[in-house]
Amino acid sequence: MTTTNDEIRKTIQYLRSTYLVTPSYQKLETHFHSLLEQRRADMADGIMNNARGIVVVGQSGSGKTTAIRELIRKNKSLLKTDTMQDHCEFFGLQVPSPATMKFVGAATLRALGYPYSGDKQGPAIWDQVKVQLKLRQTCFLHLDEAQDLARYQTDKERQSVVNTLKSVMENSYWPTGLILSGMPDLKKIVNQDPQLSRRLYPVEIGRLHAIRDVTPVLGTIQQYAKRAKVETQSSVRNEVFAQRLMHAAGYEFGLMAEITVQAFAKALLSEGFDAKLGIRHFADVYYDRSSAIDALNPFIAEDFARIDTRKIFEFDGADK
Repeated sequence: MTTTNDEIRKTIQYLRSTYLVTPSYQKLETHFHSLLEQRRADMADGIMNNARGIVVVGQSGSGKTTAIRELIRKNKSLLKTDTMQDHCEFFGLQVPSPATMKFVGAATLRALGYPYSGDKQGPAIWDQVKVQLKLRQTCFLHLDEAQDLARYQTDKERQSVVNTLKSVMENSYWPTGLILSGMPDLKKIVNQDPQLSRRLYPVEIGRLHAIRDVTPVLGTIQQYAKRAKVETQSSVRNEVFAQRLMHAAGYEFGLMAEITVQAFAKALLSEGFDAKLGIRHFADVYYDRSSAIDALNPFIAEDFARIDTRKIFEFDGADK
């Protein structure tokens, strides 16, 4: 049967939307289900206990935001997530800049569909937020990039942030569970106050390990290959290749998965379903992302561990 471009595009789309479950994600989902079930039980009995939440920490590229997006997608049958409806049990927003509690409160009000009046101070704004959380029957509020709440703040200002976050979960009128996600600096906020840290289940998405994670990384490639119905060459089925891929991704799982999907896409677009995924496809993807010459491409260079993969437009120290 002749392969059409539409079939290839759909396969690539399928790969991009595929989420491979990790131990960190399983931990996140377990905590989420526990919190949701307890909240359901409390609501059924008319009880307003203080809410708990989850804090998800990881470096850029680790897959924090994608994990939470997948969590909500998988659990749509269990809670209302349509922000256009009167009742919405989960709201999410990215912490705005500057990340003062006034700006965050205003952004939260807008996300909740409430017209914000700019002449109010932070405490008054958050009082309005709590009212809207009740009216919308919101059980969970997700703040992404929450580490910015602690950036450029004094200890006193961070304590104000902590007090505001606690007040959302401890509100006797309508307690709302918080899901905070962000870079490791987010720990500064969480650990600022023992009362806050006790109310948050910690989930940390750690970096990949060059030795320990070889087998899982190779397994990830084969899982994508199975979904794409594409064969793989021996060049992408060995320990050294797994280490090259991890290094290219800065040892972050989310970025590793992204590069892998892009390599499959490149193979499919150039050779169709007869393609055999090889290291050259990964090298080409890295070049597309960085413009690095072969000597600075971790899929080609012999001494790949010395390459700083955070940089682009690298030409081995000289303009070419």
